[in-house]
Amino acid sequence: MNREPRPVVFWEHRVYRGELAQLARVRSDLARDLAGFDEGLVETVRLCASELFANSVKYTDSGRAGGEVLRALSMPDRRTLRFSVSDCGGGGGVPRIPVERDEEAWDWAEGQRGLLLVRDLSREWGHFRLAPWADLGTHVWACFDVAPGGAPADLRPYRFTS
Repeated sequence: MNREPRPVVFWEHRVYRGELAQLARVRSDLARDLAGFDEGLVETVRLCASELFANSVKYTDSGRAGGEVLRALSMPDRRTLRFSVSDCGGGGGVPRIPVERDEEAWDWAEGQRGLLLVRDLSREWGHFRLAPWADLGTHVWACFDVAPGGAPADLRPYRFTS
């Protein structure tokens, strides 16, 4: 059996209400959780996280009351920082960058430009349905390069959030 290695560093998950008003909290939590990392990397992750969180809110049962977004943060290896969000479904869509566009698609794409930003600022990004047979949500992730010396030297395998 070929298993993926466990993350070198794993932050405790954070859960947010599925509301755009939570975006400032998401960004400040990331700044706190990534204290000691290269400032440019932190700002890049915060920018991409803003876009991915906003998309998750859109697909969290269309922003219904009680919807939540789960944030995960890890380092699968010393050179990679991985940010991800999972919505709770019900919105009926998955993130995608439109390729072929008619007039309606161009209008729709105005709201999808954030995914282009994530694509261009991350090393890689992707998504998968949490349960392909039901609309239980979508998990979207992006990986970022950590330069040598770009992370605190005292990172522990598990980071509690406050």
